Amino acid sequence: MSVIHFSLKPLVEHLSHEQFYELCMANQEIAMERTAAGDLIIMPPVGGESGEREAEFITDLGLWNRQTKLGKVFSSSTVFKLPKGGDRSPDVAWVQLERWNSLTPEQRQKFPPLCPDFVIELRSESDRLKPLQNKMQEYLASGPQLGWLINP
Repeated sequence: MSVIHFSLKPLVEHLSHEQFYELCMANQEIAMERTAAGDLIIMPPVGGESGEREAEFITDLGLWNRQTKLGKVFSSSTVFKLPKGGDRSPDVAWVQLERWNSLTPEQRQKFPPLCPDFVIELRSESDRLKPLQNKMQEYLASGPQLGWLINP
């Protein structure tokens, strides 16, 4: 199964972050993202090898973070409300503790309104390279300190 992109513009000119959050909560069995341009993306599940690679990166980053206590580590299930308009979920993300602690409890509970300081996107068999490169450009426009696009 491949990633499905579709535009909401024929129905809704601009879906707010809150409306997108409510759409995701009403359809929790579907992994969704939204580009800065407003296109909705339905994400398919990944296979065993991609899931194992993602878990290894999360484990490595998590172990480093436990030792340093410098931030918070997030899985691909976390959607971040990016400053430039997209709602994206990197495969692995890390946010500096000071930035995380500056969010309100409600902001932490919903889609955090910030770009992670470090993002990893891991290309799986179902991913085309160009959309992942575009996604990384969205992250870079939103201000991370580091981003990796890994194409095994």
